[in-house]
Amino acid sequence: MLDGMIAVAAGKASARGEIVNDLPDRISDVIIFAGVAQSDLMNPVIGYWTAILSLFTAYVGLFGQAMGGRREFGGIMSKPWRMVALSLGAWAMFVCQSCQAGLHDFDRLTILDWTCLVIIAGCLQTIIVRLKRIMTTLQGGAQ
Repeated sequence: MLDGMIAVAAGKASARGEIVNDLPDRISDVIIFAGVAQSDLMNPVIGYWTAILSLFTAYVGLFGQAMGGRREFGGIMSKPWRMVALSLGAWAMFVCQSCQAGLHDFDRLTILDWTCLVIIAGCLQTIIVRLKRIMTTLQGGAQ
């Protein structure tokens, strides 16, 4: 992520660099959330929806660029924040299970379920923010 940010800031970003920067992120989104979904520590349906919405969030961010504008990075659940949220949820789940505190199971939803539900809600907010910004930009350019 850092190399892509430096390339953009330095004005050295290229089409090839966009692919090299983005494709591994999208692959890792699927692998990470599908892995969590299959871990038997959560409801797999929630994990897979998290993976789908993570991909869609990034895809919507690219709409602006595809339409000839700039790429949208707005919203509260961009890639770094999805990973921070998942890391915190995974550590909380680990600690609760290690201590056998019983706090990892909230009415049949685990900490990882709730974490992914928060990520899903954040992804939906991010999608809406990005779409609004893209639509505003497109409407401003059409006038």
